[in-house]
Amino acid sequence: MSFELPDLPYAYDALAPYMSAETLEFHHDKHHQAYVTKGNELLAGSGLEGKSLEEIVKGSYGKNAGLFNNAGQHYNHIHFWKWMKKDGGGSSLPGALASAMDSDLGGFDKFRADFIAAGVGQFGSGWAWLAVKNGKLEIMKTPNGENPLVHGAAPVLGCDVWEHSYYIDYRNARPKYLEAFIDNMINWDYVLEMYEAATK
Repeated sequence: MSFELPDLPYAYDALAPYMSAETLEFHHDKHHQAYVTKGNELLAGSGLEGKSLEEIVKGSYGKNAGLFNNAGQHYNHIHFWKWMKKDGGGSSLPGALASAMDSDLGGFDKFRADFIAAGVGQFGSGWAWLAVKNGKLEIMKTPNGENPLVHGAAPVLGCDVWEHSYYIDYRNARPKYLEAFIDNMINWDYVLEMYEAATK
């Protein structure tokens, strides 16, 4: 299986003003494309050809840093685009997700504060996550292209806190970007879809 750059599920300007068309063009067309191109180069001869993307991510972790970094970022970004939508975000969550957030994380407001804190507290490049581990929701953060898959968890929501994801629009104000992500961009229906798959 070779890596392929997916189309964005919306127009470049769909997330404006919270994420600009310029950011999406650079982030999707240049950064994500680079992970796909480099990932395909490194996949050849790795012994992981023909595996699913999840298997490549897990199989290269700790063994093939170059392949892992690019495969991990490819996986993360495939979902990142779907975790956002026009007129998304806010605290109105699908029922099953709202219930799980109440029981596992202390409710939406606590989730919002803790998720933002995870993203702000990730030193350098990385991701903030909502993941399912041992059947329960938890908030995680990872450096660079790492994701919850390699820590025994299933990601259901992730926010890219690499500077290329927000610097054009927010400069160095990472907290404002994370607030805008939660309040105005999250596609909760896709989060629910991943949550249901992770808790089957």
